[in-house]
Amino acid sequence: METLHYAAKIVLSGLLVFAISEIAKRHTLLAALIASLPIVSILALIWLYIETSDTARISELSNQIFWLVIPSLAFFLLLPFFLKFEFGFWLSLGAAAAGTAVCYFITLFLMRTFA
Repeated sequence: METLHYAAKIVLSGLLVFAISEIAKRHTLLAALIASLPIVSILALIWLYIETSDTARISELSNQIFWLVIPSLAFFLLLPFFLKFEFGFWLSLGAAAAGTAVCYFITLFLMRTFA
């Protein structure tokens, strides 16, 4: 039964990414709206509750997701910035990911320091 549970998680997650990429071919705004929804986080919270029923852990995860969404927003500012200056898609993607990683490290440092 556990294997079926893992397979359902994998298939559902894959379908979500597939659906967003297909919708983006026709309607980028709709795809962006769907991608911006906290669907993955909600699914993770549901799976965690089903598997543990530990509401304290769910609360902690939700709080940590909130704080880590903030540095992830840097990616969505950096990618169009680099593309605008014609760095090319792959270099822009890598640079945006690297910049976002720096933002994550800074945020994690601040969370450890002030939490």
